[in-house]
Amino acid sequence: MIRALRWAVFALAAFALNFPILVTLVTSFKSARELSANPGLWVKAPTLENYATVFTVSDRLNIFLYLFNSLAVSLIGTGLAVVLALPAAYAIARGKLGERTLLPLIVNLRAVPLIIFAIPLYMMFQWLALLDTLIGLGLILTIVNLPLVLVILVNAINDVPEELDEAALVDGASRFQILVTILAPVCRPAIVTSLIFGFITAWNEFLFGLMLTTSKAVPITVGASFFFAASGGGVQWGVASAVMIVGALPPLLLGLVMYRQISGSMTAGAVKG
Repeated sequence: MIRALRWAVFALAAFALNFPILVTLVTSFKSARELSANPGLWVKAPTLENYATVFTVSDRLNIFLYLFNSLAVSLIGTGLAVVLALPAAYAIARGKLGERTLLPLIVNLRAVPLIIFAIPLYMMFQWLALLDTLIGLGLILTIVNLPLVLVILVNAINDVPEELDEAALVDGASRFQILVTILAPVCRPAIVTSLIFGFITAWNEFLFGLMLTTSKAVPITVGASFFFAASGGGVQWGVASAVMIVGALPPLLLGLVMYRQISGSMTAGAVKG
């Protein structure tokens, strides 16, 4: 009885938490006529018309370009963040450089509303000719990802016994060799977790995509808003729901596929035993 009640509570909580996603998914399969007559969760006549509209390329709308842009800037923002954070995490964890000042400062900067940096970043990017470029948006996403990635990697390296470093130094290895050949493989679960979280964060970023792009480097989070009134006459709810589902699929699938990797790294640390 208690077990059944527990599962009932879990099911109710899961339904409540995922209700907006369920509504969006159901709406994406409804025609405009059915939406006006049947706003509920039941679909009487499922249709793929909304998805066909989303995937139809026009002069103004190109979801394939938006998806490619999001993929490119997410890979740049994630990969570069890990490359920069790994040696910094090693210096903080092993050398205790900035452990009490620099690390908290970087982490707290991420808590500051990003809109504060909007005007200076726009002016700087305009001067550097980085507006509406993939590399420009990727660099901004690198900065957005750095605090979280740095915290994960510092904790991971702290979990690795320092005796491994000392043994390698006795054998004549340099600090760089220790980082690349010893710590990086041992901290692989934390690095993979950083890549996953960084990718999802970069993919979902909206503010800088809206502020720093106009046409060539528009990400899916911004491009999706172009479909809301693509045909005029107010918001096209079916099309809007379809494009939101398409845009949410990559990070959703990545999170589902890598769930065990993420949970294992977060609960067990970088090494076991």
